Amino acid sequence: MAELFDSYKSNYGEAVAGSIRFSGLGHDFFLIAKANLLRRLVVERGLRQGGVRALDIGCGVGSLHPYLEGAFESLDGCDVSEQSILRAGQDNPCVTYRAYTTPRLPYGDGAFDLAFASCVVHHVPPASWLDFFREMRRVVRAGGVACIIEHNPYNPLTRLAVLRCPFDQDAVLLNAAKARSLFQQTGFQDIRSEHFLLLPSARSFAKKLERLLAPLPLGAQYACSAHV
Repeated sequence: MAELFDSYKSNYGEAVAGSIRFSGLGHDFFLIAKANLLRRLVVERGLRQGGVRALDIGCGVGSLHPYLEGAFESLDGCDVSEQSILRAGQDNPCVTYRAYTTPRLPYGDGAFDLAFASCVVHHVPPASWLDFFREMRRVVRAGGVACIIEHNPYNPLTRLAVLRCPFDQDAVLLNAAKARSLFQQTGFQDIRSEHFLLLPSARSFAKKLERLLAPLPLGAQYACSAHV
């Protein structure tokens, strides 16, 4: 997997944009939606404002991080692709990055208030999903939160985007129910999920409608979060 994403260090954004071009939306529309969701998660989950230590697991080239500026006291990112981490560090000097080559994350127990992984788990072999969630739990403090954002396999446009994405050819999509099960099996509590990216609009009315329909598996992606 590391070699695959190393090869996309310079054109990751272009590859993603090509896979979603049919939607008429730019990559930034999706990044902003994810960033807004994470900002809201901090509030709704009761994490202390202005003092959150956050970790982005599988951060790639750090495309999401400019949209999270000011959201946390500190933000770390890690990825198996060393070349992606080098690119991320150049683009986001205020974020601390580490590459890692083993299943164990390069951080101590309980080091973070929030750990999240955005569209990462579907690249992890299913046999390793439980280990991935265990590692998320290990690096989050008691009372902290873990969150994954994933593609919704029930959305046909999402499946089309995955099919068109050159580095998603071996992806194994998991639905929200499976994500909740993995959180439960690894000892998390207060597990919640919501679907989003249903409407191609950032207007307040569209956002309100999306929130009303969030329990239904309609949106292009979903977020599943839980307390340690």
